[in-house]
Amino acid sequence: MGALRPCLLYTPGQVPYPLAWEWQRHVQQQKIQDPEHPDVLFLLEHPPVYTLGQGSSMDFVRFASGAHELHRTERGGEVTYHGPGQIVGYPILDLRHYRQDLHWYLRQLEEVVIQTLAALGISGERIAGLTGVWVEGAKVAAIGIKVSRWVTLHGFAFNVTTDLAPFAAIVPCGLTKPVTSLAQLCPGATLEAVQPLIAGMFCKVFGVKLIAKKLDYPILGPPA
Repeated sequence: MGALRPCLLYTPGQVPYPLAWEWQRHVQQQKIQDPEHPDVLFLLEHPPVYTLGQGSSMDFVRFASGAHELHRTERGGEVTYHGPGQIVGYPILDLRHYRQDLHWYLRQLEEVVIQTLAALGISGERIAGLTGVWVEGAKVAAIGIKVSRWVTLHGFAFNVTTDLAPFAAIVPCGLTKPVTSLAQLCPGATLEAVQPLIAGMFCKVFGVKLIAKKLDYPILGPPA
């Protein structure tokens, strides 16, 4: 068995969505231009925000224009909500070093969440034909990605202690299925306890060694 592939880990806490989006695209472009640039995993939270996939329909948005922060992105999937208490994972990986198969990559992201839930004694599952992770028919993690020249962008959103009320303002992922959180399934769960667990499962599933780093230039981009 060969050495584990290094992957830089950034855990900056709560980050406004546009800034995290900028970080992702910055790293993706670095990796496209320099194949030797290390892979990166961002694990963070967002203030309350709604995001739309590239081709998602406004029919699934139930609030008036301007009522909430809303961004249309280049990821796949429909509308979703991000907010405090949710672990958002953005892996920026070169799939040429893993497997050049987008379906495989989506299943691997699901597996990270499924194994995290299993470690907590909860049975997470997939639903055939859909993307994400469910527990007893309720969605606990959403996934949406974009890949350019086999370098990934966007990722997964795992509801840990997330307030689920804001999901009522949308049809999450375009599905009339309920959403849930880890806190509902495992009372006492905390973001601080679950984040290192999900990082460990990411290592296991993707066969990488995470190297914790602090955000600084050039990840942050040039000063404003």
